[in-house]
Amino acid sequence: MSLSAAPTHVDFDDIQGLVRYGYKRLTQACFLLLRIRNAAAARAWLACAPVTPAVERSPPPRTVLQIAISAPGLHKLGVPRDIVEGFSAEFLAGMSGDASRARRLGDLGANDPAGWRWGGALHEVPHVLLMLYAMPGELDPWLATVRAECTAAFEETDRLFTTRLGETEPFGFIDGISQPRVDWERTRAARDEEQFSFTNRSCLGEYLLGYPNEYGAYTDRPLLEPRRDPDAMLPRAEDDPGLSDLGRNGSYLVMRQLCQDVGGFWQFIDRQAGGDPALRRRLAEAMVGRKMEGGEALVGPGRERIDGIEEDERRRNGFTYRSDPDGLRCPLGAHIRRANPRNADLPPGWANPLSRLWRRLGFGADPLRPDLVASTRFHRLLRRGREYGGGPGEETGLHFICLGANIARQFEFVQNAWLAGTRFDGLSGEADPLIGHRLPDPDGSPTDSFSMPVGTGPDRRIAGLPQFVTVVGGAYFFLPGISALRYLSKVQAS
Repeated sequence: MSLSAAPTHVDFDDIQGLVRYGYKRLTQACFLLLRIRNAAAARAWLACAPVTPAVERSPPPRTVLQIAISAPGLHKLGVPRDIVEGFSAEFLAGMSGDASRARRLGDLGANDPAGWRWGGALHEVPHVLLMLYAMPGELDPWLATVRAECTAAFEETDRLFTTRLGETEPFGFIDGISQPRVDWERTRAARDEEQFSFTNRSCLGEYLLGYPNEYGAYTDRPLLEPRRDPDAMLPRAEDDPGLSDLGRNGSYLVMRQLCQDVGGFWQFIDRQAGGDPALRRRLAEAMVGRKMEGGEALVGPGRERIDGIEEDERRRNGFTYRSDPDGLRCPLGAHIRRANPRNADLPPGWANPLSRLWRRLGFGADPLRPDLVASTRFHRLLRRGREYGGGPGEETGLHFICLGANIARQFEFVQNAWLAGTRFDGLSGEADPLIGHRLPDPDGSPTDSFSMPVGTGPDRRIAGLPQFVTVVGGAYFFLPGISALRYLSKVQAS
């Protein structure tokens, strides 16, 4: 089917609401990690579980349930092996499935899956993840109701509580400012063509399976012959209408439990600042890339008109790094610059045909430097995480959750090339200043530095950064469309 002929309708009734909303209004949340103890009972509960769809409601729901299933969970449910094997190789292998993946994700040393509390080498990957969200004061009864319904089907292996959702993350910086704008209206052209400027608007297929992505292609997912779906429970595939689409309206969900050493972070910054409160703040802001108060980016208040960024959010989010190519205001290795480089497919100036020809012939100022970082639009993520802990004597951290249609190209690429990568944007000897593991590279090169360019002399370089964030759990899940969830509760291996 040609993309121009593809329908534009989006069935919000079939999409789990977390993809569209994030549920910030529901400030209480809890995540249940479950093991299937009775497959028949699990299928019966999943067939009628009260999952909240992505439709707009007035008034909005006060409690929400979302369900995700791991690859081992699909097998345990009795889903035929050939159907399960239609999902991506990364999902099937799992987050902690091999040493090579652990190295790429930075899961080494203190982050080694052998030491995780759940999902790691010494623990069975959870079969099912239940995400419960509620208005203040309503989580406990909602949790009790859901747990009572699940007792016969599941064994609870862990219960991950969160703190009441606020604006700042544990280190004290405003979080969740920058998110891609999903093209729910499907007005963005889904075709493989060069983009000459950064856009914050993403094709729907970057986050939901069964829709065209930024390459104008449909991500691989299980497509079934109609005889495998005799009751026509599943939607038909846009790119092959003769087949039933198990992936459509679903997404891959990545979850990692990140323990944050808040005290250690600020004590290290204090030592570097020599007790100067103003310098203390400037150093912390340089590592993050945003100001503590108000969340404005260090490159200055946003003034650029960027597709997908509304006028009311321009001050904090309407910017790129074109005005700060050398990192004099926002260091090249700052956390937000690594996580979202805000670049286009080609270096600045390529929109002009003569400029493109001139640069391709090798002329122009530093033509290769702006091309060191991969194009941002192919590696965006929807973040849906929640903080936990923070009380007296409690561990503090983040239940990091992100959604995407391609684990390798989105989460794993960002984690490996941009965050854990020690040569991001031409840097050397430094990984992400917040989440790096600080172990030497395989060739023995250090990774525990952070550099801040200075216009009038050599960079200011801080060495000996300790590890501030430790991975203590994680897994890959499939967040199915609601019709796919019902189908998975019915289909069984013969």
